[in-house]
Amino acid sequence: MASKFPDKAFYKIGEVSTITKLPASVLRFWESEFSFLRPRKSQGRHRVYDKQTIEIVLEIKRMLYEEGYTITGLKRYWRRHRGRTPIPVGQVQQIKEELQNILAMLNASNRQKTGTSLQ
Repeated sequence: MASKFPDKAFYKIGEVSTITKLPASVLRFWESEFSFLRPRKSQGRHRVYDKQTIEIVLEIKRMLYEEGYTITGLKRYWRRHRGRTPIPVGQVQQIKEELQNILAMLNASNRQKTGTSLQ
């Protein structure tokens, strides 16, 4: 999946703030609210985020701001779906496009063999 952010191993909270368009204070607040959002700490005790953690932040943002979840509702949702890592929207779109390409190839192959297509 092509990320919307630079290819690095770790990101500081200021970089994550810029990437997600969220104030650092919101990121820190979400850490206190959501037990599943735990960026690592550097030796100097600074927060460092990896790509997966940034994807989780973006998913939280989407669910709160676009889907209208409350913080309590989002916590409940996450508890019910514990162990399942949410698939970011961009990745879902990429998978959908890849599946459509596969279907098109199968249809082309099927048309060559039988003159019909798959649905």
